[in-house]
Amino acid sequence: MHDFDTVITNGTVVDPEKKCVTVASLGIRDGKIAAVTRERLSARHVLDAAGKIVSPGFIDIHTHVEGKADCAGYMAAMGVTTVYNGNCGISPPGAMEDFFGRYEREGFLINQLEQAGHTSLREAVGLTDRYAPASQVQTAGMIALLEKAFDIGAWGLSFGLEYVPGSSAEEVLALARTAARYGKLVSIHTRTDGYRGLAALKEAIDITRLTGAAVNISHFVYQYGFGMAVQALAMLDDAQREGLDISVDSGVYTSFATSIGSAVFDDGCLQKWGCGYDSIVAATGKYRGKRLTDEEFHELRADAPDDTAIALIGKEHEIWEILERPGVMLSSDAGTMYEGAIPGHPQDAGTFPRFFRTMVREQNRLSLPEAVARCTSLPAGRLGLKNKGKIKEGADADIVVFDPDRIRDNAQLPCDGDTSARPDGIDYVLVGGELAADHGELKPVKPGKLLRGRGTLWNR
Repeated sequence: MHDFDTVITNGTVVDPEKKCVTVASLGIRDGKIAAVTRERLSARHVLDAAGKIVSPGFIDIHTHVEGKADCAGYMAAMGVTTVYNGNCGISPPGAMEDFFGRYEREGFLINQLEQAGHTSLREAVGLTDRYAPASQVQTAGMIALLEKAFDIGAWGLSFGLEYVPGSSAEEVLALARTAARYGKLVSIHTRTDGYRGLAALKEAIDITRLTGAAVNISHFVYQYGFGMAVQALAMLDDAQREGLDISVDSGVYTSFATSIGSAVFDDGCLQKWGCGYDSIVAATGKYRGKRLTDEEFHELRADAPDDTAIALIGKEHEIWEILERPGVMLSSDAGTMYEGAIPGHPQDAGTFPRFFRTMVREQNRLSLPEAVARCTSLPAGRLGLKNKGKIKEGADADIVVFDPDRIRDNAQLPCDGDTSARPDGIDYVLVGGELAADHGELKPVKPGKLLRGRGTLWNR
């Protein structure tokens, strides 16, 4: 008779809350961590973690996975066990209840949390013109739909203001006040980027100031990593000193990707970014992997607006300066662009290994426990996930075992190589106590749960 379902032996266990490490073994039973000890444990399945790091599973606070199995596979292979979906104003099409019900019945490779998206709410009340503000009647309709989504179990509200530039302050504030009343987090992709993005950051800060909503600014480097990170971080510091409930997530690439037909690529974008058409790379479609010409850019805008394009416009050093700031959480923005089963951007397959390789091993900007916290306990706390992001008895057995000396990303931009290359140095990934990935090989299991956001952000 074995005491545990699985035992992970002799690993270097990281406690991201106390920022310390210890050599111990973990006993897992019924999807929970049942023992953290140096005593010998017995189990049906034993995983040797000697010389390796045993960490809580990574929590990605900004994704667009939304039930995409291929994307979930790339997530699991790099150690992500929980994703926060519905960002940038885009939530699942159709009824929210249908989405929740499907993945509660079917399961999934990793855990999912879902938000209600502002753009999707606009479309649900018949507002499809991204340059038009909502009427009072449409705003009231969006509020009603948002309240229903919260009652069903949506964890928060997201805005993608850059994608709906016509959205008014009135509709945005009305929805944010609703989220505040329900105690839900508001995620904001700000209205524009570059130096004009500093005014957009002020708008996002004012949302929490005027409504009392808890706000998280999305993919900070993609909005402000073009030479204005210092000013943007200073604005964030001022807001937090004022006592505003505001946080930030950020990624590890200078290049962002989105639909080429979106408002992000409207006239004037190249002048704003100070680049030419050859800084825009097709990530999907007929020109995949090619730096675009003027003619190709406008062809895709007109004829293939859903194709994904990557803008190579950021400054490398600002990636790490942003992530070094205390409290900044790591995010991938994964799941938006695929060519068949292949991601259009390396962020889907490389974000978390690239973070540890660069921030910890190569540049020594963060200690290992601090880096683990940015991917585990910090997002868990921000999302109100009381049983995730930690290694303690009773916590969910979402765990990643990795080699700190070998962990590295291999995915590249489509103009340079393979966007889908799996990382090195990640040995085991467990979701709910089940082995989901073994040295990059995915297992045919669905232990992940679709979690409903019952209660407020502060009392889940």
